Amino acid sequence: MNHNSEELYSDFDIAVVGMACRFPGAKTAEEFWTIISEGKESISFFSQEELKNKGVPQELLNDPSYVPAGAVIEDADLFDAQFFGLLPIEAEILDPQQRLFLECCWNAWEDAGYHSDYYSGLVGVFGGTTMNTYLVSNVIPNKYAMDVVGNLQTMIGNDKDFVTTRVSHQLNLTGPSFAIQTACSTSLAAIHIACQNLLSGECDMALAGGSSLRFPQGNGYQYQKGGTSSPDGHCRAFDAKAAGSVVGNGAGIVVLKRLKEAIADQDQIYGVIKGSATNNDGSNKAGFSTPSVDGQSRAVAQALAVANIDPNTIGYVEAHGTGTNIGDPIEVTGLTQAFRGFTKEKQYCALGSVKANIGHLDAAAGVSGFIKTLLCLNHKKLPPLVNFEKPNPQIDFENSPFYVNTKLCEWKPIDGVRRAGVTAIGLGGANVHVVVQEPPAMIPSKLDRETQTILLSAKTEAALKTKAVQLAERLKQQPDVNLADVAHTLQVGRKKFNFRLALSCQNVQQAVTMLENVTDDQILQTSCADRSNSIAFMFPGQGTQYPGMAYELYQKEPQFKKHLDDCFALLQKLLDTDFKKVLFAEPSESAEKALKDTALAQPALFIVEYALAKLWMHWGIEPVLMMGHSIGEYVAATISGVFSLDDALRVVVERGRLMQRLPRGKMLSVVLSEAQAKQYLGNDISLAAVNSAQ
Repeated sequence: MNHNSEELYSDFDIAVVGMACRFPGAKTAEEFWTIISEGKESISFFSQEELKNKGVPQELLNDPSYVPAGAVIEDADLFDAQFFGLLPIEAEILDPQQRLFLECCWNAWEDAGYHSDYYSGLVGVFGGTTMNTYLVSNVIPNKYAMDVVGNLQTMIGNDKDFVTTRVSHQLNLTGPSFAIQTACSTSLAAIHIACQNLLSGECDMALAGGSSLRFPQGNGYQYQKGGTSSPDGHCRAFDAKAAGSVVGNGAGIVVLKRLKEAIADQDQIYGVIKGSATNNDGSNKAGFSTPSVDGQSRAVAQALAVANIDPNTIGYVEAHGTGTNIGDPIEVTGLTQAFRGFTKEKQYCALGSVKANIGHLDAAAGVSGFIKTLLCLNHKKLPPLVNFEKPNPQIDFENSPFYVNTKLCEWKPIDGVRRAGVTAIGLGGANVHVVVQEPPAMIPSKLDRETQTILLSAKTEAALKTKAVQLAERLKQQPDVNLADVAHTLQVGRKKFNFRLALSCQNVQQAVTMLENVTDDQILQTSCADRSNSIAFMFPGQGTQYPGMAYELYQKEPQFKKHLDDCFALLQKLLDTDFKKVLFAEPSESAEKALKDTALAQPALFIVEYALAKLWMHWGIEPVLMMGHSIGEYVAATISGVFSLDDALRVVVERGRLMQRLPRGKMLSVVLSEAQAKQYLGNDISLAAVNSAQ
């Protein structure tokens, strides 16, 4: 994609070029958008039978304070250890939060269209997790596994310190790798710190986010009056009935890059971070776990100042919004106080909270709201706040810049731009606010050829077929996508694995049909996944020419046409003939006879082979050696730099003339004398150089 950069963007802006998530009810960003846009809840409610089967005591089930609800991640127990090169026993003791974080980093990195095999820049990893309950409930009781792997590996697999460095190791990323821990604001703090590292030049790209997964899942919880958990399994942010949220599970990762470079590299861009800030409340509040108006206000005001934008253009704020009767009023008051330092406008900015949809994801809460906001910007829509009926009477919405949106609607730009704020508040006073803006307008890439080659690879044949079907589904969802962009990303933005598939397609519909009907004989198995193959160019000799040779390539490949046109221009001077008409003559007996004459056949073969080699090299396919037969030797010599194109064509034309005059039916060997070489090529070329191509 090409991007139309405007004055709305600066050199200090950070682009979001990739993302991936696993949230309750959503394994992909597309599924997440469906939940958000349709105003759905992804909270699961469990039957007594389900809870009994999970070991919940009957006396607890009979307790009126017990709430049989939770925000569950499907297939959280599944992990492809072999894919990441881990032994089954290693995966067994590995904290599922680390597993989930690693999987999301891999998917986000692929979504961005990058892989460390091709990208040489410094890539940082920033993120954190929630307290590890898996260690207590699953690992420590498993004495056999503990004895097999030992204490050191158990620690590495379960300590928060290693969540990001594991990703750096697995994905071969060599930038800074920091574990960030600020409780509920962890993942948004990770995004803020990643931006700082990008702006300081410590890394060129960054993966940032968080993971939260508590075990066992799906057990419900006990409600405590005055606490942060909902009494009925529903989060009612900013509502009069607000009484808490539901503890959730999930993970989210975004890939960040300096905007200027993202535009230059023609990356997809989901949104642009204009500014961010973080701080702590300090002790000026009621207690350690109580939020602070002033602390939140300072963080928001600082982020707005860093963004250097007019807050009147912010049309949406994704709030922390935990749905508590105390926390919600404090947050809106803090937001209002911050905005009032810049604007007096009232009720122009929508307010929302993703916790009403998917629960409170703790360390992954900030990134879930951030990804939601990016999706809103890309779809240009404001989603409804779920479970909102009547405003909390302690919140003065009428005199604030905010209102609550209750239905899906178009997000109309303010002063020509869509902007939003995202807030996360960590227990203990760690406040983070990020200002994000819609991406630059994209100018679609031009199709450079009618046929595109779709390349896929996987570690197993079954996985490859699955990837083919998944790509087909994605193309169905985006039928207007540029197939050339798809082909390019699959070629340079994916790691190579042993099972491979190559399909030549002319349009998206054809690609979908072919991907949905992959057969076993189309799949190639190779053992060369982890090393570069050596390429040799082989050039044939006379006898392979025919009228119209390479005409379709000439029509459809600009690079091939360019080099062939250069040859035509030189041959016009040497032969006083429009060689284009000779080569591309309509097939006929006379045309075939003309190209059988050595004087024309040899230049024809030379220029086609030369232009084809140049085309392959333009595509990045560079030979480490070349060989040729007869006239093909001259092409090899020219590509390797023995001859200039002009010199080579003069030799080839004269060689063809001399061979045309010789009697037929005998083995021929034409070697120029040194006098002939100097006559045709000048005094600055040696006989050895000429005859080296024989």
